[in-house]
Amino acid sequence: MREITASGQTVEEAKENALSQLGLSEDQVNVEIIDEGKKGLLGVFGSKRAYVKVQEKIDLVQVGKSYLEHVAHEMGIEVEVRPDNREDEISFELVGDKIGLLIGKRGQTLNALQYLTHLAVNKADENQYVTVVVDAENYRERRKETLYQLAEKLASKAVRTDQDVKIEPMPSFERKIIHTALQDHTDVSTHSEGKDPNRYVVIKPN
Repeated sequence: MREITASGQTVEEAKENALSQLGLSEDQVNVEIIDEGKKGLLGVFGSKRAYVKVQEKIDLVQVGKSYLEHVAHEMGIEVEVRPDNREDEISFELVGDKIGLLIGKRGQTLNALQYLTHLAVNKADENQYVTVVVDAENYRERRKETLYQLAEKLASKAVRTDQDVKIEPMPSFERKIIHTALQDHTDVSTHSEGKDPNRYVVIKPN
């Protein structure tokens, strides 16, 4: 990661000088203004130059891709990682012959990979923050459909028995699916209890 401090008569000029020296465009860097400078009398006397620190952004997509390839290799699995970058979210699709091993029981291995990749990517550059999604064989969409069905089934149980129904612990993004599935349900409400990684959803009859 390259970094440079540059000066100019104005902040804009200082930034342009830094970009020129690095050979980068503005969307490829983070800019920190060190000193905004000061215009002097008649633009000359008593003037003070502006200073900026310009730091090249780390390619977070490549960080995540390399991390997943490394972990899969250490597990003895050759995998192709297909990234897709959308604003503040990077998704990685895993493709290969032994993908089931990377998904794991109820997606536990895949969830762990997603969590660790999220940490690795966001630790690489503290000036950027992105959400990371790791998927394989369209598991995320299939899991979403399963959770919607589970939510409806357990909501019916809560209404029928007039008792709270607790769902097994889930990661936050899966709990959110349960909450979303039942948010317009007229006969039940939902909330989460416990602490991660054992936090779970409770379906409560109204």
